[in-house]
Amino acid sequence: MIQHLTIPRGPINLAADLHLPDNADGGAPLPAVVLSTPGSSVKEQIGANYASRLAAHGIAALVLDPAHQGQSEGEPRDLEDPYRRGEDISYAIDALTTTPGIDPQRIGVLGICAGGGYAVHTARTDHRIKAVGTVVPVNIGHAFRSFSGGPAAALDPLADARTEEARSGETTRVNWLPDTLEDAAAAGLTDIDTTQAVAYYRTERGGNEHSTNQRLLRSDSLLLGYDAFHLADQLMTQPLQVVLAGRIGNTGSYDMGMQLWKLAPDPVDLMVIDGAGHYEMYDEPAYVDAAVERLTSFYANNL
Repeated sequence: MIQHLTIPRGPINLAADLHLPDNADGGAPLPAVVLSTPGSSVKEQIGANYASRLAAHGIAALVLDPAHQGQSEGEPRDLEDPYRRGEDISYAIDALTTTPGIDPQRIGVLGICAGGGYAVHTARTDHRIKAVGTVVPVNIGHAFRSFSGGPAAALDPLADARTEEARSGETTRVNWLPDTLEDAAAAGLTDIDTTQAVAYYRTERGGNEHSTNQRLLRSDSLLLGYDAFHLADQLMTQPLQVVLAGRIGNTGSYDMGMQLWKLAPDPVDLMVIDGAGHYEMYDEPAYVDAAVERLTSFYANNL
């Protein structure tokens, strides 16, 4: 079952789907997990793949569109503010704590890709979160600093662009990914991770009308200065599950997942899925099912 929710977030509302077990009938309150999804994705994509499976295993799972994206409200559109992404999780927990049939003392998070970093960053200081699960987690700040060719220098043109926006009144957007495999090839992006990302997000396989593939350029300075794992070794006391793709590609999620595992004060379980690539962990049934089976056990023992 899916309940469509509207979650108040200050002056705006977030659009969310609460996936419930089919036998949820007002019996014992359910444990619940908030899904924190990859950058650029909306609730019908990767989050739904995991949320529906968690619900089938008896765990309520809430997946939402981030503020400024998808069907959630917020201006300007397509903003990827890592700090607001973390706040979105806490607002989702606010909603769950007052939802009938949900046990407010048994709420966890599951973060996927950049959402893994956002989940960790939020769990450090929101200890209503009792367990932290991650799948191919990415510290998006580290990733942007690695890709920028010099993070401090990259901030200068971003500052100039923001000034120009203020003067013109127009905002600038950039693509998260090439829109087609042909565009990727023309740009010389033929590595397996990029092609698998495009094949997921920009085709009927995983595409969604509410996923724009656009990022507001002013997001990039926020991302360059962000560290999802900052103080995790001191503040994130919750039990941690890390699920990684065994094929190491160029997303950095394997190395960042291992870094998180070593940083965490309470690492409970580390799973490496042989043969899987980063983006295959989004919807390849064999890989997703294996991850969810392990996650279900983790949440059963820790929520």
